[in-house]
Formats: sequence, structure tokens, C-alpha cells
Amino acid sequence: MRSTVIDRRSLLVGAGAVLTAAVTRSGSARSAQMFAALDAEDPLFAGARREADGTHSVVVTGVDGLPRVKIALPDRGHDIAVCEKSGRCLVFARRPGTFAVLFDPHGKTPPHTIASVPGRHFYGHGVFSPDGQLVFATENDYETTRGVIGVYDVSGETPARVGELWSGGIGPHDILPMPGGKTLVVANGGIETHPDRDREKLNIDTMQPNITFLDLDSGAVIGRLEAPAHLHKLSLRHMAVGENGRVWIGAQHQGGLDETPPLLASLDLGKGRLEFHDLPDELSGKLENYIGSVALSRDGEVVAASCPKVGRLLYFSARDGSFMGSQQRPDACGLAALDANGFLISDGNGGLSDSADVAGRPVPLASSPGVSWDNHMVAVDPLRFGA
Repeated sequence: MRSTVIDRRSLLVGAGAVLTAAVTRSGSARSAQMFAALDAEDPLFAGARREADGTHSVVVTGVDGLPRVKIALPDRGHDIAVCEKSGRCLVFARRPGTFAVLFDPHGKTPPHTIASVPGRHFYGHGVFSPDGQLVFATENDYETTRGVIGVYDVSGETPARVGELWSGGIGPHDILPMPGGKTLVVANGGIETHPDRDREKLNIDTMQPNITFLDLDSGAVIGRLEAPAHLHKLSLRHMAVGENGRVWIGAQHQGGLDETPPLLASLDLGKGRLEFHDLPDELSGKLENYIGSVALSRDGEVVAASCPKVGRLLYFSARDGSFMGSQQRPDACGLAALDANGFLISDGNGGLSDSADVAGRPVPLASSPGVSWDNHMVAVDPLRFGA
């Protein structure tokens, strides 16, 4: 898995080193012209992060690590949904946060904050409808211990919550569209929580994680697949969906660290069952049973999964789930498709790296001292939206 543009990226990082990382789109015309030139060469990415002064923000950046747009957040952010129709983005608070911020990744319009309704909090993920008019957000109905999908109308000037759907389980975390745009897939992690108990897990012994499919038009549950009984503590959390409809799921095991459950699953609708993919013996039991993020390469051939607690990145074949290799990068978690089969990696030490070759080490691209990127990184392709 070899990147073909490492040399050019290295040059961009070298040029960016002489600029302050605090510059945004509101900076000088000269800076804006330079950023436009860089954007034409490289894609943009968005991620939530903690700044050096302890505040939180969502940042749109290139591989040079320089912020093009930076928007302050009231607390820690988690994932970012990108609208395929308009290019708008929505960043969600980390569980059990109660805010989401709708923003233009090119900084042309002001951001709008969305608050969860009483009795609900966000789980950190959401997705736009194919026409860009609605947003579906994973939420917790914590008084009745029920997972819901909050539905928000974002077509007007002021976003508004217009309803909710049953998620198909407890603790819905990630949600993504299936190919064709008529179905949503939800990873119900199975963990009961309550904001009065912060992030405490209240039902480990009775967890029932599942993958649920929702009809986009009716909101009805049209399919559910549960983890096998012996893996009921395997919280199904983050997903990536291939163009062929195969769903890849990263898990976080809630049992003892001496246990060695599989941490990556896939779901082929043609087979109608969850398949679990093994790790080599030298890694089994050494990842703290935690997958933080999952992504597919642009060519759809490679699945990447991050294990930030041990600073390990895993790569699997998207054809059959076979293990391809691993890399080390301290506190690396965010993953986004970079080029044909490479990934941009963000870490908790403020670094951005290129996965380059799975047989080697990630190639450092940029570093922001004092900054900590959060769990997820997403691609914001400026050419796709005519920016």
C-alpha cells in the first residue's frame, strides 16, 4: 500500500512550517490565495480536537496540518458527518454531550448549533439524508433505556428536530447510509448509560449488541443481526460501508483484558450473518480489546482499524477480511481515506501521518504541538462540492 505523493506532501509540510497554525479563512488575502493553491493540490479533512489552551474545536485542515477553518466547540467533539449533496458538515459532541454544530467546511457561512432535546443526548455520530435535507443522529433515551435516532430538518436557516426513530437496540453509536441511499445501518453497542452516571456502563452482564437496518422512507426496522451469545460483551461501535454493501464493524470488548475476542467484524447481506476476522497470534490479546475507528481506502480494497490505547493500526483485505499488517503510531485513532489505498492518520499528540506502506511505519506529515486530535477524521473533498 504505497502512497504516490509523499514527496509533494513533504514539500507542503515544509512550506507550512513557516506559517502560524492559527491562521483560518478569515486571515489575509495572501494566506487565502496560498490555501486555495494547496486545496487544489490536496483534499481537505475535518476533525475535532483539543487545542493547546485546553479549549475544544472542529478544524478543517490539509495534510500540512494548517487550519483552513476552525470553529470553537463548547466541549469535546467526536465524529463529523459530511453531506454528499452540499458539502456541509455536522460535528457531534462526544457522549453524553448535548450539542452538535452544523458548519460550512469552507467558512463561507456561519455555523449553527443544535441542542439535543430534554431526555436525550448525542452518541457522537450522525448522517445526512441523500438529498441533504435531514440529519439522522444516534441518541440515548436514557430514562427508558432505549436507543433512538433523532431526525433533524436542516433545510432551512435554523435546524429543527422533527422526530425520532427506534435504533433497534441500546446504545446506538455509529450510523451510515447503505449504497443506494434507501437504508441506514446502525451499530447498537448494547451498553446502557445515563448522563447522571457520566460514562459508567450499567449493563455489562446483559449486553445485546446488534447491527440494525432502517428503511429511510418509513423509519421502520427492516433487519437486525445480534452478536453471538458468547460475544455479548463485544460492543459493536464504528463502521465503514463499501460500495458493494459490505459493512465493516470495529468492536470494543467489555470483558477482561485477558480475553481475546475478535475485534473486527463484517456483514455481507448476501450471507446474512456477522463474520468475525482473526488477528495473528502476536497481536491477539495485546490491543486492550479496543478499536477506535474504522475506514475503507478510496479503492475499496483495504480496511483500516485503529487501536489508540496501544498505538497500533491494523489493516485487513476488504475482499475476504484477511489480516494484511499493522503499524505503530502513539495514540493514533482518526482514519480517513487519503489516496487510492492509503490513509490519513490523526493522533492525540497533534500529529498527522500517511499510512504509506503497511510493511513500514506511517510517514509523518504535520505536527501541532499541544494539540490533541480526537477519535475521528473525515475527508472533505473540495472538488466534489465545487469549492
